[in-house]
This record gives sequence, structure tokens and C-alpha cells, in this order.
Amino acid sequence: MDQHDEAWRHSNIGRLLHNAVNRFENRVLKLMLEAGHGEARYSHLNLTRNLDVWGTRTTALAKRAGMTKQAMGEIVEQCEKLGLVERRADPTDARAKIVVFTEAGLEWLNAFRTALETAEQEMCAEIGYLRVDAIASALAVYGASYDPLETSHSRRTQ
Repeated sequence: MDQHDEAWRHSNIGRLLHNAVNRFENRVLKLMLEAGHGEARYSHLNLTRNLDVWGTRTTALAKRAGMTKQAMGEIVEQCEKLGLVERRADPTDARAKIVVFTEAGLEWLNAFRTALETAEQEMCAEIGYLRVDAIASALAVYGASYDPLETSHSRRTQ
């Protein structure tokens, strides 16, 4: 291999997935902004993507997002200031807190779902439904054993 050949850095599957995720999520955030929900930032998706509607402990959120508890705590604090989430006493452990969506957060979550659906429809229009379906099916198989929500999404408290 030529040590000066750097094409592999731009054409490997990880880079292609990264570029696609960035494009998709930036589009979702732009749609959110257009719908009057410009509060959250790219980093806040780590919280909203991993937060169960009924609430989740910060430690579980951090684990699901693959980040430290401190980093997730900062994101929770930012989203609290935006009025999207609040911390409440955990009914199963008096020492713990759970993070839950506020009413405004649930409205934001609904708008987020609509933006995701729109961005996915746009992707289908651009590259075709069959390609999007094939990508989604393949990624579901590839990532199934890695999805931290799969093992816990049926539980009511994390």
C-alpha cells in the first residue's frame, strides 16, 4: 500500500456512514428550526434519542449514548434550561433522579418525529425507496446486537 494514498480515509464505510448521519441529522435540525423548534442542538440528540418517554436515569442515558455521566449531565442541564426535560425523584430509588420530558419536551419530541419522517421521505425521493429500505434493513441487522435500547426499551425505569 502506498503510504501517501489517503483515498481509503474518505471512502471507507465508517466515513460514508458518518457523512450520511451528519447530513441526515443536520437536515432534521433544519426542519425542526423551520417548524419553530430551534431550541436543541446536534449534541442534544444524544439525550432525546436515548430518553424513554416515562423517564430514564442519567447513568443509563450516558451508557446508551456512549458517553460519560458527566458529559450527559451537561446535556441534561442544557436541555433543562431549554425547558425540554426535568429531573424528578426516581420512584424506585429515593437516592436517584430520573430525567423526563416536560410538556414542551414532548411537543419537541413530536416535532422531531415529524422532521425525521420528512428527512427520510426526502432521502427516499433522492436515492429511491428500495435503496433506503435496503440500507435500513442491513443496518438493523448489523447494529442489532449493539443497540442499547433493545435490551431496556420495554422496562419502565432505567
